Amino acid sequence: MLMNKANCSYPSSLGSFWNTTDISTRKITNYSIDCLAAASMTAIDWTTGGCSKLQNAMVVLSCNFPSLLLIFMYLLRATRKERQLLHAYYVLEILFETKEALKQMPNFNLVNTSASKGVTVCGDLHGKLNDLFLIFYKNGLPSENNAYIFNGDFVDRGNNSMEILMILFVSFLVYPNDVHLNRGNHEDFLMNMRYGFTKEVMRKYKIYGKRILQILEEIYAWLPLGTIIDKEILVIHGGISESTDLNFLHCISRNKMKSVLMSPIQMHGGHVNELKKHKGGRTTNLSLPEAVAQNEWRQVTDILWSDPRCKRGCYPNTRRGGGCYFGPDITANILSKFQLKLLIRSHECKPEGYEICHDGKVITVFSASNYYAEGSNRGAYIKLKRGKPPRFFQYQVTKTTRSRPLYQRVNTIEISAIRILKEKIISRKTDLTNDFQLQDRDKSGKLSLGQWALSMENVLGLNLPWRSLSSRLVTTDKDGNVDYMSCFSDIHIQKPVKEAQSALIETLYRYRSDLQIIFDVIDTDHSGLISMEEFHSMWKLFSIHYQVPIDDYQVDELAERMDLNNDGSINFNEFFKAFSVVHKFDKLNNPDTKFA
Repeated sequence: MLMNKANCSYPSSLGSFWNTTDISTRKITNYSIDCLAAASMTAIDWTTGGCSKLQNAMVVLSCNFPSLLLIFMYLLRATRKERQLLHAYYVLEILFETKEALKQMPNFNLVNTSASKGVTVCGDLHGKLNDLFLIFYKNGLPSENNAYIFNGDFVDRGNNSMEILMILFVSFLVYPNDVHLNRGNHEDFLMNMRYGFTKEVMRKYKIYGKRILQILEEIYAWLPLGTIIDKEILVIHGGISESTDLNFLHCISRNKMKSVLMSPIQMHGGHVNELKKHKGGRTTNLSLPEAVAQNEWRQVTDILWSDPRCKRGCYPNTRRGGGCYFGPDITANILSKFQLKLLIRSHECKPEGYEICHDGKVITVFSASNYYAEGSNRGAYIKLKRGKPPRFFQYQVTKTTRSRPLYQRVNTIEISAIRILKEKIISRKTDLTNDFQLQDRDKSGKLSLGQWALSMENVLGLNLPWRSLSSRLVTTDKDGNVDYMSCFSDIHIQKPVKEAQSALIETLYRYRSDLQIIFDVIDTDHSGLISMEEFHSMWKLFSIHYQVPIDDYQVDELAERMDLNNDGSINFNEFFKAFSVVHKFDKLNNPDTKFA
């Protein structure tokens, strides 16, 4: 689902990509970043500003590259002194896509770890961007091999709640199976009004701030309530009570819970007869469709607001005014009832960043260092792997960590982003070369920057700011003309079969993940081998479904070359292992490698 383009115009340049001035008069150009596409790929008609859906299909993570590059550039900008802001248009796009993706999530995410792949649990961040950067610097960025659970309270109190949300939301959109976002008690619009985030949004996005806050209110309600790891570790923001029922919580319509600070209305005879009065004297009349059952409200309030205590039993949380205090006996009973071993929660600042209580059955993790004042507390995160005890990592943001290490990590991020972009470029080398040469009427090997950018967009369709990226992708002469073949100079595709045509190899690389899926379907015995007939069937299915024109003779030639021992079968897994992109660094390690 995409935003209504009438409500927010496109920025006209990379400069305006970051600012917050009035965007209602901006002109639409070819240099805007592509809309995020978590569930579908979208084509934008830049002339009218309208959008049309191309297809709803399985999206490979690499298709989200423009989003990934966007957030990497954002990370880079966010660490600079000027603290430039992400343009409101992109904020709204990210928020819309995040809401749609979250609507597909269950109330409790299920995460499985192994001895080789674990998950990192982070606690409250509260708008402290430097803590998030330090976590990424020490522990690595989110990826398919580096999963994260962010356990609520992303916003309020700190000065960079908006930046943290953008980073977490885009990470979630790019890695929906490996980045998990739990709701905290501060993911609540009434809490935001009291503790600073509402003011932050309105200060940074004066024109579109109210719209941003409206969408965030919906996003909060769609955030999962918790995560269960390996069917034995419960991760929720606050805690539990004697009546906590995970089966019941799994079935409720969580999106009804706009704010747990608003108790549910009481209904008598089917009529709404109560107005809920809030602090400050404001009253809200809740409509019947928005009504939340009293039990649902209490259950959600307990898991978002409760705190553990040494005293046995369950009693009102008088300090917070919501949730309860729960003792070690309550923890033991609830964990036993639902066949769990451990409760990980956040919600409370701890001097060392974490705390273990209730005979080792409850762990509190808090990730915002210097929460009350400089030096007041350390931050921490937890790494978990199946069959191994939790590992705790502590840190504290200082003047040193705010500068050099963060820049190092951001530089690494940017390098990774450019590397991925170059892989997309080399996968269309033949098409790009043809387009370059078509514009190069003098056969000089050079194009103007505008011509080169137009060719890149025409062929790749990524809607990236090519002019700004040119310094990282191509070489230019003193007059600013681009040596267009230089964008292929430090990367090539390794051919599994030397005689194969480059255009075919590029097509294979571009759709390698989709081909692997089709192959897995055909390879019913999971032997890694398919017959020549099955190989042809696979290509026919692929060609029809993706409308990729590939001549039969090319497939025949490739199949014959791949059948190395002439036994009439093809080892497709070996083929894909040999099929890779080689960057300049790899080339230096293998000087005999030849370019495709």
